[in-house]
Amino acid sequence: MKRIKTLLPLLALLSLPQICLGQDAAADGTVDTGTTAWMLISTALVLFMVPGLAMFYGGLVRTKNVISTMMHSFVAMAVIGVLWVVCGYALTFGDSVLGGFIGWNPDYFMLKGIDNSIVDGIPEYIVAMFQGKFAIITPALISGALAERVFFRGYVCFIALWFLFVYCPLCHWIWSADGWLLNVGAAGVIDLAGGLVIHVSAGTSALVVALFLGKRQGNPRDLINPNNLVMTMMGAGFLWVGWFGFNAGSTVQSGLDTARALTMTQISGASGALAWTLIEAIKFKKVTSLGFVSGILSGLVVITPAAAVVQPMGAILLGAASSCVCFLALKAKDKLGYDDTLDCFGIHGVGSGLGVVLLAFLLRPSWLADAAAGTESGVWTAMDQFGIQMLGMGATIGLSAVATYIICVLVAKTVGFRVDKQSEIVGLDQSLHGEHGYGLAKGE
Repeated sequence: MKRIKTLLPLLALLSLPQICLGQDAAADGTVDTGTTAWMLISTALVLFMVPGLAMFYGGLVRTKNVISTMMHSFVAMAVIGVLWVVCGYALTFGDSVLGGFIGWNPDYFMLKGIDNSIVDGIPEYIVAMFQGKFAIITPALISGALAERVFFRGYVCFIALWFLFVYCPLCHWIWSADGWLLNVGAAGVIDLAGGLVIHVSAGTSALVVALFLGKRQGNPRDLINPNNLVMTMMGAGFLWVGWFGFNAGSTVQSGLDTARALTMTQISGASGALAWTLIEAIKFKKVTSLGFVSGILSGLVVITPAAAVVQPMGAILLGAASSCVCFLALKAKDKLGYDDTLDCFGIHGVGSGLGVVLLAFLLRPSWLADAAAGTESGVWTAMDQFGIQMLGMGATIGLSAVATYIICVLVAKTVGFRVDKQSEIVGLDQSLHGEHGYGLAKGE
């Protein structure tokens, strides 16, 4: 009996390889527990970005609008969260219909057909939920352009329509297996985690919305200062952490490409923050917290499409270049006079758009070799991929701009979009929600 008890720990250790091998097997339709665990974490990290965005945006507006601004991010979790399950997954990842404009699969309606489905060792429920988190945060990004001056009901209608008529088609074009932009050229448009699908589309739409609504009352005559830069900095930190799930999770594996995407995300975010810091130090002789977090975001958005295909030097160059270009874009906004409240276009649209086009010239040699092997000539160059990237850029901007303008008109003519002057002066927290962000009534 004593011998048996002595041998038990040894037998347990010897059995571990068999246990682990049994859990990793995915080819026969079983679950790859390692990859599944990573995708569960990535899904949570991407959702974590939504309250991070709410804090980032909420700290930048005036005290009287902090609740309404944060609600714009949070309500997307409910509105898009339900729409994604009802029809979004079907419209995005279903088979192409209407000439490839959109997808559709009845089995994906209400997710009813994926209850027992395992895709590449991952339960399809997790794939659907991971993609659903991207769908949630994208219209929330646009809220930065319309903050402090829209009806809550108008915003809700806007994001619902925008999701259906802009996000779902774009996502189908670029990320669905039979999407037309994914199948152009040797490798299709490169957009790992949403440079086009998320950031360029949101940035373009933000510019259209800002122009449609017009400036806030008093802008630019009155000085409009952030109410809580501490909260904004915390929000930026949460976004940086969440971005690892955003980019590395988009490889939908737990392997070499995942490690590459995570590493390039970190490098580019740091490079962007450092570059913006240096710009401010040289130009203004001081470094601001707002400038630092703007640099973080500039570095993160630019690497989003490229994280799996560039190397560390490319990530450094992209992060630094993005901060320089986004800095100039924010200065141009002041001269052009449009009121993109929280610079969604200047950071997300410009920064990520830069990454979409520049990545073609920073591709790792092994990626180009693999792409060339898939061509009849055996040759695939940076200029070839650049042309594909520009095609994707044009399609994204075109759909986003036209559809967003139509949606703005529809919302304004039906439920109403911009609030009246008095409500805007009082503040949306009180006039629309009957609350105060910091528990202080007027005059306290």
